[in-house]
Amino acid sequence: MMQAILYIAHGSRVKAGVEQAVTFLQRVQKEVHVSIQEICFLELATPTIAEGIESCIRKGATAIAVMPILLLAAQHAKQDIPKEVAKAQKQYPSVKFTYGEPLGIHERLIDSLQARIIEKQQPKFDASVLLIGRGSSDPAVKRDLAKIAAKLRTKYHYKVVDTCFLYGMGPTFEDWLQQEKGKQRQVFIVPYLLFTGILRQSIAKRIQSFDSQDIVLCESLGYDDNVKKVLVERIDELLHFKEEGVS
Repeated sequence: MMQAILYIAHGSRVKAGVEQAVTFLQRVQKEVHVSIQEICFLELATPTIAEGIESCIRKGATAIAVMPILLLAAQHAKQDIPKEVAKAQKQYPSVKFTYGEPLGIHERLIDSLQARIIEKQQPKFDASVLLIGRGSSDPAVKRDLAKIAAKLRTKYHYKVVDTCFLYGMGPTFEDWLQQEKGKQRQVFIVPYLLFTGILRQSIAKRIQSFDSQDIVLCESLGYDDNVKKVLVERIDELLHFKEEGVS
């Protein structure tokens, strides 16, 4: 059996976003001992998922482990990617497809959030944090980000860790800004995103108009070493399940 791994990154209209994802995944590939490894994108960039699958098969793959490069399980992970895989399964009935988990809730990612904060400045003893998610209509995303917020608060002793979203289900960033008016407290804002690009610019613009010295915008979670380790762990789990005969 010839095993392949297909990495599916989200894709971005911003060229730098696509380049960052590819550079990161090339680092991951060096740690994964599988001969066929291909990178593709869910949307807004090429190669597409169908092209990525085709490329694996052209190189001789008879089994493809599909790995979503997504932070949380929402519509992309639960519907969009499985739909593409199901289409490919019909087209290539003799190929065995297995499907991995998004990065999800992981201790290392909590540590990365703290690293994003500390690299800006040392938090005061009563500092708060706001995690901003991209947003989704899936309630599981809201639930998972709340769990991540609770873990960050407990592990690093923050007074409050709030969550909000740029779109989809609330609370929105605008809601949070309204509530924050008049409060004199140090708040670190961390976008819970792999790549921010345009989104981070819009967050920065909104904060500027808010005119508060106490609000510190951090870099997004990003593609750091912890994210790489968690992804390699997810890949190991996926390949291990395959060996155990569980797909």
